[in-house]
Amino acid sequence: MSERIRDLIGDEEICPYLRDRRARMQYKLIDGCSAATYQRLLALGWRRFGRVFFRPICAGCNACLGLRVDVARFRPNRSMRRTVKKNLDLTISIGRPGISAEQLDLYHRYHAAQSDRRGWRRHSVSPADYYQSFIEGGEDFARELLIRQRERLLAVALFDRLPEALSAVYCYYDPDHRDRGLGVMAVLQEIGLAQRLKLPHLYLGYWIEDNRSMSYKARYRPHQILDGRPEEGDVPRWLGD
Repeated sequence: MSERIRDLIGDEEICPYLRDRRARMQYKLIDGCSAATYQRLLALGWRRFGRVFFRPICAGCNACLGLRVDVARFRPNRSMRRTVKKNLDLTISIGRPGISAEQLDLYHRYHAAQSDRRGWRRHSVSPADYYQSFIEGGEDFARELLIRQRERLLAVALFDRLPEALSAVYCYYDPDHRDRGLGVMAVLQEIGLAQRLKLPHLYLGYWIEDNRSMSYKARYRPHQILDGRPEEGDVPRWLGD
């Protein structure tokens, strides 16, 4: 399929991350996205869900800052090392993204728990919704990391493998095993894969200091933060440790 790109600007709405602010998103709907196009947009601060690439263009606010981990220099801190030791009984597998009743059940239980703990808006996802967000548009780069305890699925981490980086897309896990630090385990597995592939960066998406669900990304050091909101044709400046 030849690459087709449509540009859209969303309406201003209540910010999903900082509820006292207003947000507006810029979108690119891309059919047949090439790895080269994706890599270029990623370096400019864009993110992907399905066929949709997006970035915030909010007036008077720059709280959403692109963050990427310097993979070659990364060293886990003491807490991360404890998390790894705590999860030595788990198995990890990586493949192309899929969809199953087991995954949908885990996704819904995770979101219900986050709604109770952190006030996330409740929503239900159909198989078609899940496909549209996490499988459609994945081309040759989409991957899925599954974490299991024996046969039981405990966590799913979706990410993209690109020529010069990995990009974390989404992660959800069993809320009954929250004390295992499964989200941390998923990121550490992605960093480890990037190191083995000799890729320089793992992109973790937007770091938002005042949002508990997004501020954790700064713990992975050293990392770099995207300077400003570069446009296509600009050379992005990533400022780091």
